[in-house]
Amino acid sequence: MTAPRPDLAPDASLSRDDMEALQREIADAAVFEDDFAFDPATLGDPLATATSDAGPPVVVGVDQSFLRNEEGDFDRALSAVVAMQGGEVIERVHAVTPLEIPYIPGLLSFREGRPILDALEALTLDPDLVLFDGSGRIHFRQAGIATHMGVVRDVPSIGVAKSLLCGAPDGETENLPAGSRVPIEANSRVDAPDGTLIGYAVQTRQYDSPDRYINPLYVSPGHRVGPETAADVALALASSYKLPDPVRLADQYATEAKRSVVE
Repeated sequence: MTAPRPDLAPDASLSRDDMEALQREIADAAVFEDDFAFDPATLGDPLATATSDAGPPVVVGVDQSFLRNEEGDFDRALSAVVAMQGGEVIERVHAVTPLEIPYIPGLLSFREGRPILDALEALTLDPDLVLFDGSGRIHFRQAGIATHMGVVRDVPSIGVAKSLLCGAPDGETENLPAGSRVPIEANSRVDAPDGTLIGYAVQTRQYDSPDRYINPLYVSPGHRVGPETAADVALALASSYKLPDPVRLADQYATEAKRSVVE
């Protein structure tokens, strides 16, 4: 195991060059292979035998929402965190912090990382695995929000993105059958040797009709998880919907928590 790196926490006051330099340091500290104590085969089976005295692994989903000020501008980020164990929700927390910088592709964690870290800190239990609505290693500098948060907390983490930020699919990604995966490899836009496996396009669900299709998710290791396991986890936890349940429920909770804050 590695160790938490609070010194690498996102700092929105940094210059863009310094943010990118910090991301390269994060990528160097990240572990893009399996390094955890639980059995990932138990994640998609709520009836699976407990793997330890503590029971099945605790899996956390993280998603974001945004709040407007009186002028109608987005000025705060709300991070929603849902913890699940054995297929059941066991805790929900959220945190709100000011937005300090605009959205810049590739620098998402510097805009949204503070409320995520605050919300994770509010959990009363320690997660065994965290899934983020965003990228992990599929990132220009191999340090998407799942990697950044995973390294800072030293927790196994996975990025689950709805669109491809960078890299190139090694195959067709349209109208894939459910259960399929297509490797995503580094190209000239990624700080890694061309052809490096940085994640997968994962088809968790698909329509039966030939006239319409569901796009895949782009799943990548964040920290202490390998690309194959990341894809396995996304498939195992997408029980009835496209998104893995922890992320899907975090998205729902973000909407609910947003209403409570506004009211």
